Amino acid sequence: MLAHLTGVDEVSMMLVVPQLRVIHVTTHIGIIDAIRKIEPGLVQRTIERGNAPLVKTGIAKLRIGVCGINRHAVENSLFGYGEEEEKIIPAVNALQEKGLDVTGPRPADTLFYRAGRGDFDLVVAMYHDQGHGPVKVPGLEAGVNVTVGLDVIHASVDHGTAFDIAGKGIADEGSMLGALGQGVELATRRA
Repeated sequence: MLAHLTGVDEVSMMLVVPQLRVIHVTTHIGIIDAIRKIEPGLVQRTIERGNAPLVKTGIAKLRIGVCGINRHAVENSLFGYGEEEEKIIPAVNALQEKGLDVTGPRPADTLFYRAGRGDFDLVVAMYHDQGHGPVKVPGLEAGVNVTVGLDVIHASVDHGTAFDIAGKGIADEGSMLGALGQGVELATRRA
């Protein structure tokens, strides 16, 4: 909706928690549809959308880790049908040629571990659950959803509306405060 209202063709979801930033190539679609949708151009554009605002926040040379689609990121074609070679590697190669520090595709489990210890500034998840799971581990109160690719700043909580607890006085405001802080950080460093 925000993309439509601002006249932008394509945006990406970037989830932010302390020590981890994750951008999604695909989001709220089934896994089979996600695999069909992933293609080198979309992977490249997603990475570029994630890179741009983070460079503006002062990270001079972003270290970007890219997840594979299949478990173990194929291990020399042991799993899958060549999805990494067809859909991800051409984008990684093109971005490396442009001078971006992009690594992958790598197995998601070890890539998220390495990002958590500081080896990567941004992780690129291929589909919803691949990226959401690691972000939710610190807790729902920690996460922020930043829509990247817009000409305006949009940061919000990384979870749903929680209608089941509305009005009960038990909601945790941490994610909302994090979203406000993220918006301020992006706005003040944007100029």
